[in-house]
Amino acid sequence: MSSPEIPNTMRAARLHAYNQPFVLEEVATPDIGPDQVLVKVGAAGMCRTDVQLVDGYFQKYSSFDFPVTPGHEIAGEIVRVGSAAEATGRRVGDQVVVVGGIGDGTCRLCHRGDTQICPHIAWPGFGPHGGYAEYVPIPAAFTIKVNSQAKLTAEQLAPLTDAGLTPYRGVKKLRAAGAFVPGGVVGVMGMGALGTYGVQYAKLLAGGASVVAFARNPKKLELAKKLGADHAINIRDRSIDDIRGELREATGQDEIDAAIDCAGAEEMIKLGFGLLATSGHYASVGLVGDRIDIPLFPLVSREYTYHGSFWGNYNDLSEVITLAEQGKIQHTVHKLRFEDVNDAIERIRTGEIVGRAVIRY
Repeated sequence: MSSPEIPNTMRAARLHAYNQPFVLEEVATPDIGPDQVLVKVGAAGMCRTDVQLVDGYFQKYSSFDFPVTPGHEIAGEIVRVGSAAEATGRRVGDQVVVVGGIGDGTCRLCHRGDTQICPHIAWPGFGPHGGYAEYVPIPAAFTIKVNSQAKLTAEQLAPLTDAGLTPYRGVKKLRAAGAFVPGGVVGVMGMGALGTYGVQYAKLLAGGASVVAFARNPKKLELAKKLGADHAINIRDRSIDDIRGELREATGQDEIDAAIDCAGAEEMIKLGFGLLATSGHYASVGLVGDRIDIPLFPLVSREYTYHGSFWGNYNDLSEVITLAEQGKIQHTVHKLRFEDVNDAIERIRTGEIVGRAVIRY
């Protein structure tokens, strides 16, 4: 297929300083290097991480050169292929998703495939190029081709690269650690966008354990049931004893054997550990807060295992895309116009949006 005509300029929503709205502007369409492809963005997921980027959450952990083009959940179509990238088999017209976490390729973490935790990592959406623009240059090796026969839209695919990927890796870690008990209970803590996928992966991978969603928003809890949760418990303004009582009525036990925390809020993590059974496993993938405070004695004496789990690697995302191609993942997305990006960020900040917001071009 011949390359389509690519304009010299494109629309982009860029952050020029912390705590400022995005500036919607016309910028030069980026060039690509020999190992890269140019992806025409079909849809970009809008993440709470983008809110944290605006708010300066990451300043103590990393520095950014402004302006930054956010958008790390990207799906689209290849419109240009670099000379060296042709060897990867990528072609103009391929429908692809973008793998976040571009590692240096030399460290031990990259060598084992975990480029997303490389010490010298680069991310689309945390620098000059991201999905809040119409075109983005990406190393060809960090794209995954989607089977066109699956008829998946860019709006469905984009959230899978983070919201649908991050809890998948966390649930896989729990499974590998032997956290899922036959006849046991798995808690999904928080029903934001990550939680909508976390419920589904717990049902797929937890060996038949009961899956219980914990959240504060009735609409989100209702969605959790539609996505396969066996039970949904509203924790708003309730004591842990009250929550334990409802859990016992629902499942026959007042503790959870494993938890995937998709919120990352301190209060939610305290609750999760307060419900955790002896020898239980807890995987954190959410990042709402910045510090946690949990009692040490139960952590040691009850032999809890706490798993940190960050994003996912190429193979994890390949598995997620395959599940989507097989029709095993349900999608809850809200399509938004590029022009409404600042309004959408505020709605994400307040937790108003149920499911995942995506920008379309």
